[in-house]
Amino acid sequence: MPVPKHLTVNGVRLTYDDLGEGPAVLFVHGFMLDRTLWRDQVRALDGWRRIAPDLRGMGRSEAPERGYRMSVYADDLAALLDALDVERTVLCGLSMGGYVAFEFLRRHRERVAALVVLDARAEADTAERRSSRNDMIARVRDGGTDALTAELAAKFLAENASANARRRLADMMDRSPVAGVVGALEAMRDRPDDTPFLGSIGELPTLLLIGSDDTRTPRASMRAIADAVPAATFGVVPRSGHLPPLENPAEVTDRLRHFLDGLRAPEPSADLRL
Repeated sequence: MPVPKHLTVNGVRLTYDDLGEGPAVLFVHGFMLDRTLWRDQVRALDGWRRIAPDLRGMGRSEAPERGYRMSVYADDLAALLDALDVERTVLCGLSMGGYVAFEFLRRHRERVAALVVLDARAEADTAERRSSRNDMIARVRDGGTDALTAELAAKFLAENASANARRRLADMMDRSPVAGVVGALEAMRDRPDDTPFLGSIGELPTLLLIGSDDTRTPRASMRAIADAVPAATFGVVPRSGHLPPLENPAEVTDRLRHFLDGLRAPEPSADLRL
């Protein structure tokens, strides 16, 4: 992996990887994860500029005590692109990163050339899920992030996940600061319902992927996104749970490469401006 870089945007120091040249792909990780979720994809997708940040409060980025909302994550990413002189990007988010991607698209539509969402849903939290988030917040405040790691690791990964995937997930979770975990839980709990927004995505090239054994995201939720977005392609990644880039990296990389190659056809649409 490249040597991590650092920039201060919106008053918070973010850690990020920036590798390669060409049109940009911005990778957005999920809850209690960090930029290393995308390690295999960042290494492999030659011909593209691969940018993978740690969101505020996750990984090696700074973790302020408050100020966490989907809009804040999205604006952080827009400010990072500004600092890196990137006008437009392919936006790729997993789970909570998918929620951030929807918010980024809502707030900064002109900067998105194409969209990739993995293992996420558009609907807001139900009352039951909000209650579960509140319970997690209380547990983390009382007992630190260790109160969640074992429980969530078992839910994130398929039963047959490799030892390497389990080790890498544990490493990411261990790097999650308490303030960032609490803030992310609050941001997910309070996020808007993106279902009405989906129709406005229109003909934006969109790839939707979900792990074959994901128990966190209902497959029906991903199919509903695909049905609502006219230009969406939906696929299932075999031998993976909630974290396909980690559990079946070769398959995810191949599908991403195929999607990205389609954006760079000999006569690309002028609207893409890649």
